[in-house]
Amino acid sequence: MSGVGAGLAGARERWVRTGGIELCVAELGDPAQPTVLLVHGYPDSKEVWSEVARGLAGRFHVVLYDVRGCGRSTAPQPLRGGFTLEKLTDDFLAVADAVSPDRPVHLVGHDWGSVQGWEFATVRRTEGRLASFTSMSGPSLDHFGHWIKKRTVRPTPRRAAQLLNQSAKSWYVYMLHTPVLPELAWKGPLGKRWPKILQRVEKVPGGDYPTASLPTDAAHGAWLYRDNVLPRLRRPRADAYAHCPVQLITPTGDAFLSPRLYDDLEQWAPQLVRRTLPAKHWVPRTRPDQLVSWIGEFITAKEEGDPARQVVASGTYADRFGGQLVLVTGAAGGIGRATAFAFAEAGARIIAVDRDAEGAARTADMSRLIGAPQAWAEVVDVSDETAMEKLADKVHTEYGTVDVLVNNAGIGLSGSFLQTGTEDWKKVLDVNLWGVIHGCRIFGKRMAERGQGGHIVNTASAAAFLPSKTLPAYSTSKAAVLMLSECLRAELAGQGIGVSAICPGIINTGITSTARFAGVSADEEKRRQTKAARMYGLRNYPPEKVADAILRAVVRNQAVVPVTPEAHGAHLLSRFAPRVLRALARFEPRL
Repeated sequence: MSGVGAGLAGARERWVRTGGIELCVAELGDPAQPTVLLVHGYPDSKEVWSEVARGLAGRFHVVLYDVRGCGRSTAPQPLRGGFTLEKLTDDFLAVADAVSPDRPVHLVGHDWGSVQGWEFATVRRTEGRLASFTSMSGPSLDHFGHWIKKRTVRPTPRRAAQLLNQSAKSWYVYMLHTPVLPELAWKGPLGKRWPKILQRVEKVPGGDYPTASLPTDAAHGAWLYRDNVLPRLRRPRADAYAHCPVQLITPTGDAFLSPRLYDDLEQWAPQLVRRTLPAKHWVPRTRPDQLVSWIGEFITAKEEGDPARQVVASGTYADRFGGQLVLVTGAAGGIGRATAFAFAEAGARIIAVDRDAEGAARTADMSRLIGAPQAWAEVVDVSDETAMEKLADKVHTEYGTVDVLVNNAGIGLSGSFLQTGTEDWKKVLDVNLWGVIHGCRIFGKRMAERGQGGHIVNTASAAAFLPSKTLPAYSTSKAAVLMLSECLRAELAGQGIGVSAICPGIINTGITSTARFAGVSADEEKRRQTKAARMYGLRNYPPEKVADAILRAVVRNQAVVPVTPEAHGAHLLSRFAPRVLRALARFEPRL
C-alpha cells in the first residue's frame, strides 16, 4: 500500500497478472457494494481519478488500475503491438475477474480510458461483465471511423466543416504517430512543463497529480495511438453496438474533441443517457463533484432498476443541468421557488436560500420530490455580506462550487421620491442591489477560480427600463441590477461565465403582499397591498413561466431577457421610443 499516491491514501493495493504484464490495482470502499472500475486516459495514471474515487468510495467498491505501461504497471516488450485494444481488453477482464468475480462492474472511462471502455462495452467476449459504462472525452474508434466515412462519402458543407473542425482538434494525434519525437519531448521539456500547462490551460489544481511517472507514462502511451487509431479508422467494426447501458458525459469546452462526434451515438448505444458539462477536457480533476453525482446517480438507477429515475434524467434540460449545483436566493416562494423546482425537474442539485427558514426548507423538500438528486435549505439574509461569505464557504466545503447562481431575492417599495425616506432607500438597495452584488462577487469569484465556467442569473425587472413616478426606489435598484449584469457579463465572458438579467414584468407572486408603500399609514399600506395583490392575481402570469425563461437564458447564454408581453413592449420602447415611456411614467395607477 505504500506505493499508492497521496491522493489514494488508504487504498488497498494488489497486483493482477495478464499476458506477461503486471497491473497495479487500487481499491477503496466496501467490496460487498457494487464495483465501479475507473480507467484513466493519456498521459495519465490512475491518480487522475483520486478525487472521484474518494467521492464514490462511501457508496461503492471503487477500483482503479494503471493501464499497461503507465504508473506502476509494467510495460509490454516490445512496445510495438503491445497496446492493441484486444490486449487492453484482456487487461480489463483480468482486473474485473480479480476484483468482482461474481458480479458485473460499472465501468467509467476518461480519454483513452473511455476509448478502451467503448471496446469493452461492444465486443462479445465482455458481455455480462459490464453493468453500465460511463464515457467522457473518448469516442469509440469504430464509431469515429463510421463518422468520418459518412462525411467523406456523402459530403455536405456542414459535414465538411465538422470534419475539418475535428481534424484541427486532432493535431496531437498526428504528432504522436511520428517516430521518436514524442518520446524525446515527454522525457525532456514537455514532461517537466506539463503540470504547469495543465494548471494554466485546463485550470487543473495542483497536488498529487500528475505523478512522477508522467514522462515514462506518456512515452509508453504513444503506442496506444500507433497501435490502434489508423487500423480502426480505416476498417471500423460494423457490429460495435453497446451491450450495456451507457452514460455519455460531454465537456462542452473540450479542446480535443468536437461534440458533433456523438451526433449518431443512439444508433450504437440504444440505452443512452446524455449529459453535457460546461468544462474542459480534464474533468476528473476539475469537476470531480459533478462526476461523483452523475456516476452515482446512474449506477444507483441501474442497480435499483428504477425506470422513473431515468425518466427524470431524460427531461428537456437534463443533459445540461443534471447533477449541476444551482443556488437560488429568495427561494421560499414566487419566482425563486418556481426556479428551484424547474432546475430540480432537470435533475440539478438545489440550494434554496431565503430568510424564511420554513419556506426554504419546504422548497428543498419539494425539489427532492420533483427530481433533484440532492437539495438543501440555507437561511441567509442576502444583504448581510458576512453571512453571504459564510454561506459561500459552507457551500464550497460541503456541496462544491456553484454552477448556476440565481440572485433572485428582492423586496418591493412603492411611493413617490419625496415621500421615500432614507431608511426605505437603504432597505431596498440593501436587498435588491447589494444582495445581488454580494452574490455575484462572492460566488462569481469561486466560479472564476475554478476555471470551468458557470452562469449567473440576476432577477431585475421590467421596471429597470420602465420609469415610474410611483416606483423610484424600486426602479432604481432594478436598473442598477441590469447595468451590473451587463458589466459583469463583459468581464466574465473570457472565463466562460455567462451572465443574464431577467426582467419579468407583472408576475403573480407574493411580493405585492409584502411590498412597502412609503408615506402612508399602516392601515392604508395594508389596503394597498391587498389591492395590488388582487390586481396581480387578475393578471395571473405564473412564476413558472419566468423559471422557464431563466433555464432558457442559461442554456442560450442570453444577456437581457424580458418575460411578459408588457416587459417585451417596455424594453422595445426604451430602445426606439423612450419619449413614450417618459409620458407613461407620469401615470399613477389607483390603488
